[in-house]
Amino acid sequence: MERWLWILVALLIGVATASTQEKPNIVFFLADDLGREDCGFMGGQDIRTPHLDKLAAAGAILDAFYVQPVCTPTRAALMTGRYPMRHGLQVGVIRPWARYGLPLDERTLAQALQEAGYVTAIIGKWHLGHFAPEYLPTRRGFDYQYGHYNGAIHYFTHRRDNGLDWHKNDRACHDEGYSTHLIAQESVKFVQEQAGKKPFFLYVPFNAVHTPLQVPEEYLKPYANLQGQRRTLAGMLAAMDEAIGQIVEAVEKAGVRKNTLFIFSSDNGGFQPEVVTNNGKYRAGKGTLYEGGVRVCAFATWDGKIRAGSTITAPLHIVDWYPTLLKLAGAKLEQKLPLDGRDIGPTLTEGKPSPHDAILLNVTPNTGAVRVGDWKLVVINGPEDPDGNPVPKKKNVKPSVELFNLQDDPYEKKNLAAENPDKVEQLQKVLAAFAREAVPPKAHPQPADFQAPQVWGEKD
Repeated sequence: MERWLWILVALLIGVATASTQEKPNIVFFLADDLGREDCGFMGGQDIRTPHLDKLAAAGAILDAFYVQPVCTPTRAALMTGRYPMRHGLQVGVIRPWARYGLPLDERTLAQALQEAGYVTAIIGKWHLGHFAPEYLPTRRGFDYQYGHYNGAIHYFTHRRDNGLDWHKNDRACHDEGYSTHLIAQESVKFVQEQAGKKPFFLYVPFNAVHTPLQVPEEYLKPYANLQGQRRTLAGMLAAMDEAIGQIVEAVEKAGVRKNTLFIFSSDNGGFQPEVVTNNGKYRAGKGTLYEGGVRVCAFATWDGKIRAGSTITAPLHIVDWYPTLLKLAGAKLEQKLPLDGRDIGPTLTEGKPSPHDAILLNVTPNTGAVRVGDWKLVVINGPEDPDGNPVPKKKNVKPSVELFNLQDDPYEKKNLAAENPDKVEQLQKVLAAFAREAVPPKAHPQPADFQAPQVWGEKD
């Protein structure tokens, strides 16, 4: 009788383990300010990214994957499945002095996955608010946190405006080393400790390749043929590629590669394109609503689920990962705040069309852009400051209205607005509907009495 009891217990444990393993592990890599064609898998030729290229080749390149024009809005969109104009985070970034963050009534991706039984970690850059404890990652659904709150930290000292910005579980951390290396080490450690126990969500938002452009000398040596800032960026990207290779290797050694979904994206287009980053032929770059600013390098890899070596041309947006991952995890989608994201699972695994009728690229008090099918409208009613606040414009300056057919003109060279007034009117109505739902931007200039704390997130 005792023998049969042990067999029954073993069977129950096996069923429970199988049930747990049906939920995929999720590893989400987010690069910072990476150009669309800086990596080899997107056509780049002067910087070697073997680990990213190999991982991308095992899955699907997302050729029309959209994000927001700058850092914070993209992260807000990913964490909530909602366009940042609903949070007041649609312009600029959360500055060190900001007294706001991602609103607390927003349910985050990490919280939803926690509810579904996942262990969750953020290892890298948060950038969604740090002025009060309740805005920090461990209060927003992450079981484990390691990294920094602000953008543009020093890669070696981990300081911003002379305040320490390196944290572990939202407490000051004095680990020494190059930030990309530290992010890799902690990510590998997390995988080693968690793989096989519970499904895990590992969010790895690198600060690379954002300024300041800094990298250990050893990473510059292979790129003596490049000059100036491009050479430094090449080294930074090589270090990030190496880090991603180490994390993927940890997943493989833990024996959970088959049940792990890997996602990679940049948070916006490359900055100073053609000088520092490479956006290919796509127009403009970071901070703009043109394709070079919002259509980024991205891929998704899941062995046996997403066809290896494929390219998905259907337009998708980073808000889509929220409902898609929740569905895969068995988490509930019902919540008080409606989603803008759509489940893109069938697009990724079955080649179905984009689930979107329209994709909002952004809307601010003075600008906006929307994609509907192959058509894209870009409207600029006047200038804005770096934080997105309207500034006085010269008299008699008419608003700029541009219409592009991205199927025929992906590089936005020909404005078709004058010859397609009906299409302009159609897309203006779509954009106006989004604008009516937008809340005012929270961004504001640096106060005159601003002083950095000794440690960010503590008494700041």
